[in-house]
Amino acid sequence: MVAFLTFLQKNPYILLFLVVGLSVWVGRGTIKGYGLGAVAAAIVIGCGVATWGAAYGVRFELDNFTKSLFYYLFMYGVGLRVGPSFINSLKGDGLKFTVLAVLSSFLGLGIVVLGTRWLSLPVGAAGGILAGSQTMSAAIGAAEQAITSGVVPLPRGTTAEAATAMIALSYGITYIWGTVGIILICKYLPRWWGVDARSAAKTYEVEHGVPNVDDAGLSGYRPFDLRAYRLVNPALSGQSIAQFRTRYAQYQIENVERGKELLGADPALVLQLGDVIALGGSLGALTDHMGLIGPEVPDARALNIPLDQAEILVTHRGAVGKALKEFSRSPIAGQVQLVGLERGGAPLPMGLETRLQRMDVLHLVGLRSAIDQAAALIGKVARPSTATDLLTLSLGMILGLLIGQIQVPAFGASVGLGNAGGLLVSGIVVSSLVSRVRFFGNTPNAARNILEDMGLIFFVAIVGVNAGANLLSQLNGVVALKIFALGFVACTIPPFIVWAIGFHVFKINPAVLMGGVAGARSHSGPAREAAKEIGSSVPWIGFPVAYAVSGILLTVFGYFAMLLAA
Repeated sequence: MVAFLTFLQKNPYILLFLVVGLSVWVGRGTIKGYGLGAVAAAIVIGCGVATWGAAYGVRFELDNFTKSLFYYLFMYGVGLRVGPSFINSLKGDGLKFTVLAVLSSFLGLGIVVLGTRWLSLPVGAAGGILAGSQTMSAAIGAAEQAITSGVVPLPRGTTAEAATAMIALSYGITYIWGTVGIILICKYLPRWWGVDARSAAKTYEVEHGVPNVDDAGLSGYRPFDLRAYRLVNPALSGQSIAQFRTRYAQYQIENVERGKELLGADPALVLQLGDVIALGGSLGALTDHMGLIGPEVPDARALNIPLDQAEILVTHRGAVGKALKEFSRSPIAGQVQLVGLERGGAPLPMGLETRLQRMDVLHLVGLRSAIDQAAALIGKVARPSTATDLLTLSLGMILGLLIGQIQVPAFGASVGLGNAGGLLVSGIVVSSLVSRVRFFGNTPNAARNILEDMGLIFFVAIVGVNAGANLLSQLNGVVALKIFALGFVACTIPPFIVWAIGFHVFKINPAVLMGGVAGARSHSGPAREAAKEIGSSVPWIGFPVAYAVSGILLTVFGYFAMLLAA
């Protein structure tokens, strides 16, 4: 056993990937639908492996540079994700959810700081309790930075390693209820309030035309289609494609085959009897005028037209504030299919009454010409790309690190955002710029997810391993009970206050508010469970804006929890 542990000590990268692999595996396990998740498991596995080694006299310690690098990549990725939604939160209905997120975050911070002082908990506990009770793992890094930067004074006899270990210990103790508690609260709050959230969701669905997409399965129905017809109607012979389009705006001629020659779809092209016409449109439109052109034919050559897919960023003033149903009278009606809508990086259920906001992203599939028309009506178009602009990534990281160097006098010391906070701000700035000029600095969702997922889990795994050696010396039943009790209060009280204000003051639909409460805690799990509880996807509508705002605040508050509790 000692030989194996010594081998891991001499090969730190094998140790790191072993901990990460075990964390992902353990994190996938669930009991009645609830599990630790990979990030929380990384703390548990990392501390466990380090404690195991310490019991045999083998001390594990992983490189702090590697730890910081992964955390910085994660923070930049978070900024990229929440940037557009964070900007949208500052106007319109987003202000309501912004207020709820700010209120929840400050309540959590205040309870943790006051409780830590009142219970005389060790240095490091405040940051860990905030991260665990609010299920914001990123706050661990901010709390650590408060120690490594020297802003938080350490009592005599307390080392920085011991304080970091206390952060990890407090996080582990409070995270489980932080996760399970907020899920149960969001799920059952309407019942405790005597509100029928299921009925409220149905009312919202009817009023806004939002289908329950969560229960939708595979279907043969396709609202958009492309078919081929042989022209036998003499009334259309001699008309140009432009003339046909003027008379029948619901259709789009995409190709014309004459004899064995494909002629394309130039607007000036004159149609002749016997032509095979590839016609695109909505399924309803294609069946409304059966026989308009002539019989349908299975002409593979004429129909060999690649469909296009694109993301269109809403930037045009004429599109902002429009309901989706209003586009049924536009030139693109029946020519494209809207397959997804994102707001602030989070999918948003779509309905006929869903109104577009600036920086929304529409995912469209359809004829290329129609998608180009959609871009002219709505905003900037970008076609999916797997390439990542590493130059923009590098410049964004440099900008964030420079922002982190800015210091201002406060609390009797020089205080700044630090590298992590600077990178968060930089990510927001870059994503906001990119969304406006779509896409000079392309970072596909998959690449951004790698920055976030890999960055956070590797960072937390290293924290766990480095903290484990000091864990046994700090593990105390009384301290652990105090930490759990404070985490319980910090997790439980804010959602009730947020719900009461959202329901009674802002008059938010209860089904939407369930997602707003989940977003205010920056946790998608409660929104998912709330949607299952009431059988509707409506809770997701209240989620994105609050999620973006609270994600930023709670991350930064890890630093201030340490500072204010000292």
